[in-house]
Amino acid sequence: MDLVEHVYLMTKDFPKTEVYGLTSQIRRSAISVPSNIAEGAGRDSKKEYIRFLNIAYGSINELETQILLAKRLNYKIDENSIDLIFEVQRLIMGLKRYLMNSN
Repeated sequence: MDLVEHVYLMTKDFPKTEVYGLTSQIRRSAISVPSNIAEGAGRDSKKEYIRFLNIAYGSINELETQILLAKRLNYKIDENSIDLIFEVQRLIMGLKRYLMNSN
């Protein structure tokens, strides 16, 4: 949720021409991460939870690519963005490993 809030605050200063382009894509990718984690946690099986963690991990990687692209386009990117993305990637993978190794 912190990541989504961070992304929304950062992208509000993106060029208005990107409202329906990169800004929208970045926001959707960010929202997808906690949404898929929550959906997986609400499922009846560990296997389903892990599947949704994989989807969330795909979304966080998509977000990383989009943030790097925005940076290359010289949009105002908070330097903490990539660190926050890496932290979320680590958390998702740690949770996935924990679930896979638990009975």
